[in-house]
Amino acid sequence: MEAGGGGEESLDMQGAAATAPGFFGQRQTSAKPVWASLEEAAQMKTEGNAFYREKNIRSAIGRYHRALLVLRGLDPDVMTSVKGFGPETPVLTPEQEAMLRNTQGDCYNNLAACLLQKQSVDYARVREYSLRVLQWRPGDVKALYRAGVATLEMGDAQTAKQYLTQACSEQPNDANVRKHLQRAEEKLNRELQKEKAMYRGMFSSSVKSGSTEGD
Repeated sequence: MEAGGGGEESLDMQGAAATAPGFFGQRQTSAKPVWASLEEAAQMKTEGNAFYREKNIRSAIGRYHRALLVLRGLDPDVMTSVKGFGPETPVLTPEQEAMLRNTQGDCYNNLAACLLQKQSVDYARVREYSLRVLQWRPGDVKALYRAGVATLEMGDAQTAKQYLTQACSEQPNDANVRKHLQRAEEKLNRELQKEKAMYRGMFSSSVKSGSTEGD
């Protein structure tokens, strides 16, 4: 599995049923509306993946956003903050919440992949989506890689190095991760050399100033 995007960005393709055995077969009658919404979001994610493979990035992004919108109405973290202002949020079973987080994580990861394929990349948004994934999957290599690349492009080589170092420890043979980690280290080294030169210049100026005053 390639975490990075030297060429084609890889998507999270795992099916929704992976976290809910029997989900696409017989459903629990009492939880049917929740499962139906989860299935709808999973189907939109699958359609988004198909559009991505066809290089129809705009349509893929639209499907992932629609999937996330469906899931937003079930998300206990979101709905708790607006409690009392809308319909009662259904209480999710552990399997349903795992399904919700799994699909959310895949959609945000895949949205970041889509954005990196655009001609003009919104690196702030790529980082935002990747960090959301890392809230639920701290060791997710793709999210760590994309957060690192985006942070590096935004000028913060130190934080980028932290993300990319962790990605490299999770997947040491990934050439894209190693390449961007090297970029971050080279940028940090250049910044260090520039800082040293600046201090040398300041020290040299102060010495000259002191010697002039002593004459």
